[in-house]
Amino acid sequence: MSGEPEVARTPEGEETEEEEIKSSYRPPPEKTIEEILAADQEDESLRKYKEALLGQAQAGTVIVDPNDPRKVIVKKLALCVTERDDLELDLSGDLTDLKKQVFVIKEGVQYRIRIDFIVQREIVHGLKYVQKTYRMGVPVDKMTHMVGSYPPKTEIQSYTTPPEDAPSGLMARGSYTVNSLFTDDDKNIHLQWEWSFEIKKDWKD
Repeated sequence: MSGEPEVARTPEGEETEEEEIKSSYRPPPEKTIEEILAADQEDESLRKYKEALLGQAQAGTVIVDPNDPRKVIVKKLALCVTERDDLELDLSGDLTDLKKQVFVIKEGVQYRIRIDFIVQREIVHGLKYVQKTYRMGVPVDKMTHMVGSYPPKTEIQSYTTPPEDAPSGLMARGSYTVNSLFTDDDKNIHLQWEWSFEIKKDWKD
């Protein structure tokens, strides 16, 4: 379960009023699942809401990988285009290998990005996906997607961005580099990685 996703796009080098407000924002202290369940017990509707939100976590600590101390384990990035197989990046291995894998995207096509991840141990608040795109070392786009808050689960959870249109036209064709960051309101860096795509007149096949 999560809040309504939001996306903000900002031209590189410019700071919006919203970002200035965010810079002074201080998130509330993190609470454990036990603390969340113990609070407001007299409010029946709130108690039921929290039970629905926390799901499996009520039965005890949810640990998917006991050897991994992280609360958020990012597993995969997929570039999704209607009526085509997803283009996927495995984020569970050596992230330096991602530079060898280049997505080819047809110019002007509409696509979405899906992030698959696992939440374990504790609920995470205010997850964000930040994506900065560069061409020949020059920043050309930045997007911040407000993903939401998620409880621990044994199953993989996913966030899919709103649809985006790939650049089009002769000048837009070429190679792009993307710096991706999965973070939260407390500025924890759950994963940071770099990947590439190439805009072409048509799909490579």
